[in-house]
Amino acid sequence: MAPVKTLVFLHAHPDDEALLTSGTMARASAEGQRVVLVVATDGAAGLASSSMSVDLAARRAAELDESARVLGVHRLVRLGYADSGLHGDEEQQPGGPVPLCRAPLEEAAQRVADVLAEEDADVLISYDRNGGYGHPDHVRVHEIGVRAAELAYTPRVFEATIPRDVLVRAIKAAGKVYRFPPEFDPTSFERAYSASSDITHRVDVRRFVDAKRASMAAHASQATADDGDRTLAAFLRMPKPLFRKVFGTEWYRQSRPRI
Repeated sequence: MAPVKTLVFLHAHPDDEALLTSGTMARASAEGQRVVLVVATDGAAGLASSSMSVDLAARRAAELDESARVLGVHRLVRLGYADSGLHGDEEQQPGGPVPLCRAPLEEAAQRVADVLAEEDADVLISYDRNGGYGHPDHVRVHEIGVRAAELAYTPRVFEATIPRDVLVRAIKAAGKVYRFPPEFDPTSFERAYSASSDITHRVDVRRFVDAKRASMAAHASQATADDGDRTLAAFLRMPKPLFRKVFGTEWYRQSRPRI
């Protein structure tokens, strides 16, 4: 029997795990590996309809609990930082948590390193240096992950990403069937994530797309806004064959931790 490995997934907001790594998480758990999910912020600055925006942090915490459950996560850790907002300029509210982008890098990295050490983690999965599509919290999570792996001497570090050419083609194909919401800018993805030549690992998660879809569906607050459905809702409306084609692979770049 293969030894059990511990994989720690570091994400910025509730729902990021659903979109980028949920298939890998479900597969690893089903194969007997230990899956730990660390989420940096409360996601309270995320867009949501007014019917769901009251105490959005608490709502998103409950959604994250459900996502972790359907994915078979063994341990969920919330770092408790505030969402820094789309432009990374959210201020700390009186008595509230510090926005992630305003937290000292070394402090946040040490907190993640403590989890890595407690778990004797074999692998850390974080984000690429672009932070995927460039959200400031995602870029910060990349920086935190790099430093945490150094502090904890974690032997293998992977960056969850998407080959941008594949992503652009998938968006164009989906756009022929679905109308994306107004805030969705397909051209922005031409500069996001990673070049195909940078991808080192592709994970086949086709057998786990039901878990991935359930993980996405758990984050209901992020599916709608007052002016209509958001991108997550469009993904969830895809018929299963198209969903399986679009989301049946997850991509990673292995980095070399400076330890």
